[in-house]
Amino acid sequence: MTVTNHHYILKYRQRRVAGAMLAAAAGFLTLVFACGGILGLRINTTPSEPLGLWRIVPISPSSIRTGMTVFVCPPHNERMREALRRGYLRRGLCPGGFGPLIKTIVAVAGQRIEVTDHLTVDGTDLAGSRIVDMDGQGRSLAPDTSGTVPPGSVYLHSAFPGSWDSRYFGPIPMSGVIGVAQEVWTYAP
Repeated sequence: MTVTNHHYILKYRQRRVAGAMLAAAAGFLTLVFACGGILGLRINTTPSEPLGLWRIVPISPSSIRTGMTVFVCPPHNERMREALRRGYLRRGLCPGGFGPLIKTIVAVAGQRIEVTDHLTVDGTDLAGSRIVDMDGQGRSLAPDTSGTVPPGSVYLHSAFPGSWDSRYFGPIPMSGVIGVAQEVWTYAP
């Protein structure tokens, strides 16, 4: 065998191995997306909640309560479009092209929210709710205003200091709640 033939044989084998690896990766991704659609699995890549694999557990609107960690589609409005442009939200399958958020419901319709340098819910301070006036890139942030959570709405929060949550966008329609967020395989950075 000549050196040239040996070179071509090695290139051919490398291409076959690379092709097999690409096919396996494509098959794996197809399986992940199929399982995600069928089993409600999602991968969280944002630090507002632990990173990793989560499951969306369907819930009826009448079962929604404070303390639940949920997947929610943000409303399609200018504040959310600005959040997408700034990189606070990711693209996804929710209306407006937003990705769903994972947040904890801290208040429901009728509860009173006070916004100062932190949040209080019905007069009780909410841990990890400090309000910041600038994001990590030095852009100004406008906090939500104080008020009562309107009927059919929920107030969302994450204790992560850089979380984009109701502290900045206010209550959102309960109709955006997709389901309860259940950890499958996660880790906190």
